[in-house]
Amino acid sequence: MKAAELRDLPVDDLTRKAAEMRENIFNLRIRQAAGTLDSSADLGKERRDLARVLTVLNQKKATAARPQQPQQPPAKHAEKKD
Repeated sequence: MKAAELRDLPVDDLTRKAAEMRENIFNLRIRQAAGTLDSSADLGKERRDLARVLTVLNQKKATAARPQQPQQPPAKHAEKKD
């Protein structure tokens, strides 16, 4: 899953997706411990996808929490006179 696709999703969907991924990672770890996991790469891929979802989720929350400030032109410095 690409980060660009995740940025289009609302916060509620990202939260739900993160919970599903955590559960899936838990199940993969159980299967790995039992020796029934077909590919150990699946576990790493799922963990990276979860990290990607959490990163986008935190970015969205930080953007929403930051108040919008109007753009002000840069202040002009007074010239020194000798």
